[in-house]
Amino acid sequence: MVNKLYLVTPRGFCAGVEMAIKALHWLLKIYDETIYCYHEIVHNKWIVKEFEKNNVVFVEDPKEIPEGAIVMLSAHGTAPEIELQFNNISSLTINSVCPLVTKVHHEAKKFSNENTQIIYVGHKNHDEAKGAIGVSPENMHLVESIEDVKALEIGNDVALLAQTTLALSEWEPIMKFSQERFNGLKMPRKSDLCYATTNRQEAILEILPEVNTVLVVGSENSSNTKALVSMVNNQGVEAYRVDNVNDIENLNLSGNIAITAGASAPDHLVYEIIDKIDPINLEQFRLKEEDEYFPLPQQLRSNIKNISDFLSILNISETNPKPENGINNDKKWTATEALNSL
Repeated sequence: MVNKLYLVTPRGFCAGVEMAIKALHWLLKIYDETIYCYHEIVHNKWIVKEFEKNNVVFVEDPKEIPEGAIVMLSAHGTAPEIELQFNNISSLTINSVCPLVTKVHHEAKKFSNENTQIIYVGHKNHDEAKGAIGVSPENMHLVESIEDVKALEIGNDVALLAQTTLALSEWEPIMKFSQERFNGLKMPRKSDLCYATTNRQEAILEILPEVNTVLVVGSENSSNTKALVSMVNNQGVEAYRVDNVNDIENLNLSGNIAITAGASAPDHLVYEIIDKIDPINLEQFRLKEEDEYFPLPQQLRSNIKNISDFLSILNISETNPKPENGINNDKKWTATEALNSL
């Protein structure tokens, strides 16, 4: 029996995930045809399945799409060469990359133009890492550990960048070692680590002394979800990653536990798990509020506006409808509402 369950905030969707989900929703509403998405739009099984049920096909190579297709590039970022290949085949390509990932791509391009060798701390085969390395493959070196850094022979003109969804415990040891090894190591003025990833980790660390177990809702390929689990385990506390309510069936939960969610996990999955656990006490733990907002991709906003203007011209009624979820009100509605309206 679970005595007390702490529902931790912040949790769940970050601003980049919100933007990407709403962008793909808009494409479905505008174009009455199959939408092809490069990589999973975000790393969550439930969300991917919902979009697949609504005529979205997820692909891993530009060769998988037909000529003239409508394409969306995922939130994790796309290598420039891959984006060019999509542009050459598609009739429209919308890039829903998270602005924080774009920042890393710009940094990689800047350092590469200076002929600086770039150490990129990330996870091999992760979509974000593949996209970032693709910015300058001849100058960038992906590392996952201090041992990987030790093995590098790249001179002394070196910069250090990171995958945005790393745990602090993954990033900081490599950063400190690199600073010691490479004199004058170049780094961005502002950390590459995502605010949402860091906030979720800080919130769990704050509540950790009060609990004996932590549940992290998120899919297996979600890097920030796995970072949360790893961080808790490193603190000597039991942590489980769960995709949905079915995953807790064989867990022997008792005492005081905390529940949080990775940055791409829908909140309804969290509440289904809470209902299943049925704790004696449910307590809210709120570290901070998040109000970050990332607007829809510029090209998509322009398309929506042009279509809206055209429809307004055709409208022969005396009154114009007031769209609650229109492009001008994008900040006022959520990705959860977008998913619910599919």
